[in-house]
Amino acid sequence: MKAVDYQEAERFHASIAEATNMDWLRWTRSTIVGLIDEASDDDGTQRLVALIDTRNRIDRRLCELENPASCNSRTPASRKTPHRRPRGYIENYAPQRKTTDLLERVVEVLEGYRQHWPLTCRQVFYRMVGAHGYDKSEAFYARLCHHLGNARRGRMIPFEAIRDDGVATVDLEHFDDADHFRAHVRELAGNYRRNVLTGQDLHVEVHCEAAGMIFQLAEVAHEFSVPVYSSSGFDSLTAKKNLARRICRIGKPAVILHLGDWDPSGEAIFDAVTEDVAAFVVADRPWATITVRFQRVALTGAQVEAYQLPTAPPKATDSRAKGWQGQTCQLEALAPDVIAGILKEAIASLLDEERLQGDRAAEVVERRHLALALPAPGGA
Repeated sequence: MKAVDYQEAERFHASIAEATNMDWLRWTRSTIVGLIDEASDDDGTQRLVALIDTRNRIDRRLCELENPASCNSRTPASRKTPHRRPRGYIENYAPQRKTTDLLERVVEVLEGYRQHWPLTCRQVFYRMVGAHGYDKSEAFYARLCHHLGNARRGRMIPFEAIRDDGVATVDLEHFDDADHFRAHVRELAGNYRRNVLTGQDLHVEVHCEAAGMIFQLAEVAHEFSVPVYSSSGFDSLTAKKNLARRICRIGKPAVILHLGDWDPSGEAIFDAVTEDVAAFVVADRPWATITVRFQRVALTGAQVEAYQLPTAPPKATDSRAKGWQGQTCQLEALAPDVIAGILKEAIASLLDEERLQGDRAAEVVERRHLALALPAPGGA
């Protein structure tokens, strides 16, 4: 049977809503899914979206035929439970050959940057573009994200390899009983780390626009007891006031290392935040020696040129683009190991190495003393 092409899929929309032959609907859905998997990067985002929309229409019609009571309820269509969309793991995951080839290259990328896990989907995208010649287009990015999700559900790619969320959580420090608490304290003692930033003349923080990157950045920064924050909410007045409040409470000069995209909006936000936070610090500081300095670690125009990163013109809809010179580039175009090296060098350059080594030596002794001093679970 001939596969349904894009034009045919467009014409199906009217007939799908009235179809009663479930075998035909299932066959058509299978064909559409195949077209989604095999979509060319040159096809464009609109074609891919249209195919996905056709699949979703078929899902809804199948649901109506198989379970009319739930699908014909007053629940808005956008909130109905889709039929046969992946939920949980995908058992017996068997992608088509073209998708398998794509995912094999993804696995190569992930293995090459294993020590920097989790990577963001955008970082994987840029590695695929740079290392394997895939098209730098939103159509390919959308297709890649689709397959990365399915490959994780299908156990082909570890969930811990990729992070695609900006979820904030509030943990509970509650315990099952006293023994649970004692065990927790002993574990803390065994993993005790001295805050080596306390003995330094400066307070240092790392802020990154991409929320998904903060965990890989923390692998570098936490070696120096430097905290890492997502600055995606830097246009938030609350976030800026909290940063200023934290600097005033710590009571010494602060340096904020920033990582973000090289584009008009990113630069404008960076400049505005610098001025806003500095104004709050000056107004609220208990003494005049408390200051704040923002330092752009990445991405810079010089780095874009030095590493020959892929660029794009400024967005026509960006009102700040009028005075922008040159192209734009996303932070995630820079390889994870390069970002790690740049950040480590930036942090180390701000700290006193002799004090740092002294604190690390003291940490080893203190960890051993803590472990000996704490009673075992169940003890008095």
